[in-house]
Amino acid sequence: MGRFTVLDLLNLDLKEHNALNLRCLGGRPGLSREIRVPDLNRPGLALSGFFENFGPERIQIFGRGETAYLQKLEQEGESETIQRLLSRDDVPCVLFTHGLEPTKDFYALAEQYNCPVLQTDLPSSEFQSRLIRALSNIFAAQETRHGVLVEVFGIGVLILGDSGVGKSEAALELVERGHRLVADDAVEIRCVAGNILLGYGANPTLGHHMEIRGLGIINITHLFGVGAIRDKKQIQLIVELEDWDSDKSYDRIGAEERTREILGVKVAYLQVPVKPGRNIPVIIETAAMNERLKKMGYYSAREFNQSVLKWLETENARSRHFQERDPMSLDDLSTG
Repeated sequence: MGRFTVLDLLNLDLKEHNALNLRCLGGRPGLSREIRVPDLNRPGLALSGFFENFGPERIQIFGRGETAYLQKLEQEGESETIQRLLSRDDVPCVLFTHGLEPTKDFYALAEQYNCPVLQTDLPSSEFQSRLIRALSNIFAAQETRHGVLVEVFGIGVLILGDSGVGKSEAALELVERGHRLVADDAVEIRCVAGNILLGYGANPTLGHHMEIRGLGIINITHLFGVGAIRDKKQIQLIVELEDWDSDKSYDRIGAEERTREILGVKVAYLQVPVKPGRNIPVIIETAAMNERLKKMGYYSAREFNQSVLKWLETENARSRHFQERDPMSLDDLSTG
């Protein structure tokens, strides 16, 4: 990712349960300071003078306890530790929760050293969880893939393949069948929480537009309504389309679990050959439903293999049984 500053943090457009409710109280010249890590710090020990293993590169969170201690320091006329904290250029900003405000001495030192002072009306625990979630998304590893991302029966399906193989056409048919488009042509992928791949349109301005050869650019939102789109979706299945190769052997049973790795995360993977007469959207729908069954613990291919093995065992047992019987007794039974 590019350079992320305190001003960028203030300008984050987060809604509802993700909103940070931030505002700047002072130290505005320092809003260009860079936030380098997605971690937070409660500077209680630093305020008491213990700076060993202090994390200055983190956002410093002041809750009720820290604010009460600041008031105590001001009453006693002690400001040395506050000065040591705010004078560091590597501290991105300090942030007060619960709608609390800094003391006069703290505010004066923050202005002196151009250290941004932010405030939120959220409680400390709730704000920290929201901020960590937001920073984790911002600092997450990411890459862009050429493909189409659609939500099919609740499963995020990333459709890959060479240019012109029919990715957008298949996605358009899926949207027409009631599924939802997330991104076409360029899919931005981020790894969040260590093992979740989140996909969305690489260009929000052009999001939910689709290019169909022979037709041109269409706006899915205007044509099919807001119910036909999503802003982002977890990628749970990769379907790669390729032109049919008669010399290639394709999987016909599906007993082997195949995966494709993106940003260190393994995702279920299918390779679907394309040729006239094959209904690719229906195949993708079926693959999505089958993936849902797998997540519920039901594997169709494994059950099929077990049924075949049981049938073979039964047939072998029947053959051995009749081969081991006395031929004379069989003749006697037939004449009788």
